Amino acid sequence: MRMRTLLRTAASALAMAFAAALGATTADAASCANPRQMDGFKTCADVAKAEAEGELVFYTTDPPAGTTEVMNEFMKAFPKIKASFVRLQAGNLMAKLMAERQAKNYLADVMAISEMTFATDLQKRGGYAQYDSPEHAAYNAAYKSKPEGYWTWGALIVAGLAYNPKLVAANEVPKNWPDALNPAFSGAINAKLSTSGLQHGAWYKLRQMYGDDYWTKFGALQPKGFDSYVQQFDRMVNGQDKVVHSAQYSGYLQVKAKGAQLEFVFPTDGVVVGQQIYGVIADAPHPEAAKLFLDWMLGKPGQIAMQNAHFLSSPRTDTPPPPGGIPTSQMKVLLVDDWDAYMKSRPQFVREWDKMMGMR
Repeated sequence: MRMRTLLRTAASALAMAFAAALGATTADAASCANPRQMDGFKTCADVAKAEAEGELVFYTTDPPAGTTEVMNEFMKAFPKIKASFVRLQAGNLMAKLMAERQAKNYLADVMAISEMTFATDLQKRGGYAQYDSPEHAAYNAAYKSKPEGYWTWGALIVAGLAYNPKLVAANEVPKNWPDALNPAFSGAINAKLSTSGLQHGAWYKLRQMYGDDYWTKFGALQPKGFDSYVQQFDRMVNGQDKVVHSAQYSGYLQVKAKGAQLEFVFPTDGVVVGQQIYGVIADAPHPEAAKLFLDWMLGKPGQIAMQNAHFLSSPRTDTPPPPGGIPTSQMKVLLVDDWDAYMKSRPQFVREWDKMMGMR
């Protein structure tokens, strides 16, 4: 009996040791004890292997022109790696990725997507590789997955109100979100379609603040919906619309930099802030290049390149604001405070928003 007890104790200790070793191996796979210092960022990637892989495929919802600039900056830093990208709207990008994964056709290395619902769902499905970037230390805990290492908010997308000063009288300029419901904007106001994560965020927060009545009144203005903020601002600059609701601050900065006459309003009740979510995709065809790109992107070089190309705001506090812009620290920020409720609200948002925009 004593011998059997000793054997059981030894077996239990061995099992615990094995489990501990397995846990350590898993943790080591996600990060590294001594990240390599690069030019402006740190990485746990094997840079030599990344260069030997020679390619990097980036899936993104960001506009093509700016993404091309970002990829070119990465290739300047790592000329042995050919970086390419696929750009689609969030819903279509997620559908493409999931169809490829179902067919076991793994093409994407890293993805940046603007809808938290999709990122969370992909994490639950095991679609992200866990990689604890050494650059995560510079990011607020609220901007990282739980557990950390699956995805990170690599950019903040600020939404307020924009208007054409030639078409909106001084006494009609909106100062807050309810002011945007002015009947004077009927038939001359636009927003994004339901495929936009930022639009979902605006719908959720303003409904939370002002109730369903807010969007009922907005629908009475007969708003028009578009896939891209480029279309939204083009219509306003061309005089087809007076106001852009849930206007993307980065879009405003880009158009303003070209000399267009338009104005942006930071509503006194707060700007809605969405996110561009970055993560390494599981079964990535170029895993070391994927980790290297993510570290570069979350590091200062990638964040500055992103801000210069897309005019988005960095979640880091040690980088300058986008060209011509102000830092988010100077804004009253509205963030989703219950992600479970937000994600559960998506079917209702899509149903109501599509009906409002005449999509069903």
